[in-house]
Amino acid sequence: MKWNVVQPEHIGRHLLVTGGAGFIGSNFIPYYLKNNPNSIVINLDKLTYAGNLAHLSEVENNNRYNFIEGDICNKDLIHDIFGDYHIDSIIHFAAESHVDNSITGPKAFIDTNINGTFTLLEAAKSLWLTDRYQPRKSFENARFHHISTDEVFGTLGEKGYFNENTPYAPNSPYSASKAASDFLVRSYHHTYGLNVVTSNCSNNYGPKQHDEKLIPTIVRRGLRGQAIPIYGSGENVRDWLFVKDHCEGIEKVFRRGVTGETYVIGGNNEQNNLSIARKICHILDEWHPKKNGSYAEQITFVKDRPGHDYRYAIDARKINSQLHWQPTTDFEEGLRQTVQWFAQKYLE
Repeated sequence: MKWNVVQPEHIGRHLLVTGGAGFIGSNFIPYYLKNNPNSIVINLDKLTYAGNLAHLSEVENNNRYNFIEGDICNKDLIHDIFGDYHIDSIIHFAAESHVDNSITGPKAFIDTNINGTFTLLEAAKSLWLTDRYQPRKSFENARFHHISTDEVFGTLGEKGYFNENTPYAPNSPYSASKAASDFLVRSYHHTYGLNVVTSNCSNNYGPKQHDEKLIPTIVRRGLRGQAIPIYGSGENVRDWLFVKDHCEGIEKVFRRGVTGETYVIGGNNEQNNLSIARKICHILDEWHPKKNGSYAEQITFVKDRPGHDYRYAIDARKINSQLHWQPTTDFEEGLRQTVQWFAQKYLE
């Protein structure tokens, strides 16, 4: 049997979300539970420094939500979860993702991003399939959605865009580990017939992001009167995607994506780091003005990060045309929402 036709209404009845206490996962789970009243979600998260259960307080009493603290590398735990909860789909967010940390301590990225993904794939293969391309009864629509990053494609110059056919060229231990996990997911489809889809997203921003990331760092340090560090000259460009738009794109790919296919998801919004910093400082000047001067005076240029990719940009025509998704959040409005969320957090 080939997985030629998916039945979107039958996908994700018993959904395992890995890394659901992280930034994107903690935005996705409330979104998914609201949109899918007949589904249950099991959130498996190791609760490293990047996980925060407080970001899921809105669903903690939902009887269709269950949290399990644990490691995706724990084979016995994964098999127990599959059996106890009759898991019929996975959306796999769990990953070490901070590039700076991958430079100073790459082993954790190999363990989680590669070996953890392997453990999940092995469990899905053994429990969902009886043979190659032969789904077990009641798992005919079981699906593994792997969440990845555009950083696997390396860097762009002044022109051009990443798309689904862009060759992989990762430049950091983080992006190399994600590239390896992408290839593992692909191989389990082509070798064993596992029903997989992969999405590679551009830079996300929005509420609940970890404090280490660019936007929360600018807000936090600005409000505390500290130097706002910007790598190099601040000219590195990213395609910024509002996290709620990304959640909608994830569900589109999860439910309607073609088995074995990859979809790149971007915000169609290129901004360099210095521009982001200046925009945030302007918003803070309006909302919480300093006694003297502007927050922009705190911007400080620091030594560039090793292997710092110059530009990322996404050509999202495939998901636009095939799955009828496109970002809808205006960047200025999304940035204001994000700055306000973090300002309230840091001013408490």
